[in-house]
Parts: sequence; structure tokens; C-alpha cells
Amino acid sequence: MGDRRQARELALQALFFLDMDKSDPDENLAAFCLNNEDLLTENVKPFFLDLIKGVLEHRTEIDALLHKYSKNWRITRMPVVDRNIMRMATFEFLKRPDIPSSVTINEAVEIGKKYGTKDSGSFINGVLDQIKSLEGIE
Repeated sequence: MGDRRQARELALQALFFLDMDKSDPDENLAAFCLNNEDLLTENVKPFFLDLIKGVLEHRTEIDALLHKYSKNWRITRMPVVDRNIMRMATFEFLKRPDIPSSVTINEAVEIGKKYGTKDSGSFINGVLDQIKSLEGIE
């Protein structure tokens, strides 16, 4: 597994944890990092932290886009795994122009298939493709 894939998968796990436990996000992130320090290598940790902090910082903007393009789905009703995968991908769309959108979507779909339900890959692909197409993301 590549460093960025590992960072994305660990970021998904951390975001899931932060989404479920509404207490202090900084303390929870520190605890997550401590518990996973063997996986958060010097090549993985910077991208991992960029994803986590970026999603948390821009969550209102990200969730507004997810709400806008996920027909008949409220953010709070989405599966937690799918929601957080799409949050990471949308952050990459908005704030990481160095990552091609096709790579972002492919990574999100593959991680969704691995950690989500049987429908996660197609759901994630559909929403992210709408965001990419209708928001003019390259």
C-alpha cells in the first residue's frame, strides 16, 4: 500500500472516531495518533494530518457541497464511513489542486469498497462525480 493510501485510510479511521465521539477533537486526534504511531510514519503523517485538519477546518463548506449533490440524503443520515470518505475527497478537490480529481475519486471509491457497504463505492462515485462536474473541478 502506498503512503497516500495509508494516510487516507488512517484519516478515515480518525475522522470516523472524531465523528462518533463529540468530545474534544484535539484530544481525540492526539489519542488516535498515539495509538497508531507505528503506522503514522514520517512519509504518511504529513498527508494524514493535512486531510484531518483540512476536513475539520473546512467542514461547513464541504458538508454544504455534499448536501447539495447527494440527492435525497441528509449528511446526518449518510453512513458514517461514506460521509467521511466524501469529506476527505471534497477537501482534496477544494484545497489540494496538486492531486488530480480522477485520483481522488478513484481512491475514495476503493476505500469505500473496502470499509463501507456493498453500495458505498457507487454512492461515493456518484456524489463526487456530481461535485466535480457541476462545481467545475479539474
